[in-house]
Amino acid sequence: MTDGIAKEDHVDRLRRQWARELPDLDTEPMAILGRAYRLSNLVRPSIEATFADFGLDRGEFDVIATLRRSGPPYRLTPTDMYAALMISSGGLTHRLDRLEKAGLIRREKSPHDGRSVQVALTEAGAALAETAFRTDMASESSFLQGLDAKERATLAALLRKLIAGIEGEPRPSGGETEA
Repeated sequence: MTDGIAKEDHVDRLRRQWARELPDLDTEPMAILGRAYRLSNLVRPSIEATFADFGLDRGEFDVIATLRRSGPPYRLTPTDMYAALMISSGGLTHRLDRLEKAGLIRREKSPHDGRSVQVALTEAGAALAETAFRTDMASESSFLQGLDAKERATLAALLRKLIAGIEGEPRPSGGETEA
């Protein structure tokens, strides 16, 4: 480390190799997006292990966490849930089946429309979601120890700006190219 900045990382090595092989190609996107991808891959095993300690996979945790953070009465329609989780209705149904068998959620008729169903978090599900989330945040916090508070705030702001730009930007489909 020099002045708090690592001399070289995995992405730098990849970029250097590509620069040698394709010197005309700008690999700057790898400097950011490649690192974001690598970061995700590096922390994923720890996050998944945390949830496994609670008898959950990451997808199951996402369901009970979505219900828990929705606030009282901790219930949502399946449509609201799969939109929030960005998964298919079939993928959600499979997760709900497992969580219902475990006693963490229950399906209830909607009080507003007897034809529709709401997914409700049980007391056990709410307690598990909170405990697992608190443990996960403590674990994830340990990964950020190399950055001071100002650096963490700056990084968070820059990532927010990048994501907002990508989410709001129409992307060309596979066959189209930009001029």
